[in-house]
Amino acid sequence: MSYRIIVDSCGELTEEMKGSGCFLSVPLSITVGEAHIIDDETFCQPEFLKKVAECPECPKTSCPSPEKYMESYRCDAEHIYVVTLSSELSGSYNSAMLGRNLYREEYGEKPIYVFNSRSASVGQTLIALKIAECEGAGMSFERVVEAVEEYIAEQHTYFVLETLETLRKNGRLSGIKAFVASALNIKPYMGSTPEGTIAQLGQARGIKKALVKMVDVFVRELKNPEEKIVAISHCNCFERAMDVKRMIEEKIQAKKIIILDTRGISSTYANDGGIILVG
Repeated sequence: MSYRIIVDSCGELTEEMKGSGCFLSVPLSITVGEAHIIDDETFCQPEFLKKVAECPECPKTSCPSPEKYMESYRCDAEHIYVVTLSSELSGSYNSAMLGRNLYREEYGEKPIYVFNSRSASVGQTLIALKIAECEGAGMSFERVVEAVEEYIAEQHTYFVLETLETLRKNGRLSGIKAFVASALNIKPYMGSTPEGTIAQLGQARGIKKALVKMVDVFVRELKNPEEKIVAISHCNCFERAMDVKRMIEEKIQAKKIIILDTRGISSTYANDGGIILVG
């Protein structure tokens, strides 16, 4: 039985995933000043980061339309899974659900399930890989949905930001707080809540200490690490991602650790130098 896994473009795809034929990315878009950027294979991270640094306004993101999702469902797959950015952070989940309704009205019934990742970036990547793993094990559509929802409930997403500038621009921090934090070199380490929102877990003086604390929390919360793929995404800081990988390997033996570059939407959230860790 054929299947298709659709991931909105906040979720990074590995080269293997891109070449498998099972995965499809549906792009969100970003507006930076006068520039309108589609988060697809044309996205250029260095150019994007330059535009963000030069623009006094916060980047604005737009989710795919329901029609765009509906079109992605028009394939020869017998059933479809969709993995979206947390519904608490974007309208992508609701748009995918509306697209499913439109598809059924236009073309009739097809098993389509939309997963609210309650995460972002490589959190979505790992969910998509879990779907493929379950399909490969010969599970029914209904059992795949059940198993993946259980996986999502146990998943944890963490991140550390190099700069608070994006948070300041979008109003999440006052200018004074951002200035003080910058002057004191205070770096927050943050994580997702069970509902898919973002919470600050703590802070540290300097990026290295913040990363150490993030990894400590991650390792403490990760259940059965030998059975889990751990994913790290980075925004223009590969060596920093490698440092995080080494810290994890010193503490636990994961099934596998993958490192990916952030795409457009993830780069918007993480900003230059940001690290996202999921397991």
